[in-house]
Amino acid sequence: MDVTDREIKTKNAECKPAENKGSSVQIKVLFFARARDLTGLTELPLELSSGSTTQDCLNKLVARFPSLEEILGSMVLALNEEYTNESVIVQDKDELALIPPISGG
Repeated sequence: MDVTDREIKTKNAECKPAENKGSSVQIKVLFFARARDLTGLTELPLELSSGSTTQDCLNKLVARFPSLEEILGSMVLALNEEYTNESVIVQDKDELALIPPISGG
């Protein structure tokens, strides 16, 4: 192996993400309005695999609280107090808020 081959292999190794099999992240889920009514909770710690998306969070929450299914199509998500979508990857200690539509007068 010449120097160029070693440099390429070293650069490739540096670019690869560290693989921690079984690593996880812990987030806090906040429930508002109808989501709070359906779960009976204001917040919940949730453990997920590293690399999980907000959609993965929703899937896990609906598995635990099937009644959330009724508002899935109409609620908004906020990650760390900023509106987000279902494809964003969550990080350790993130805060995910489920915000259903609110009506009133």
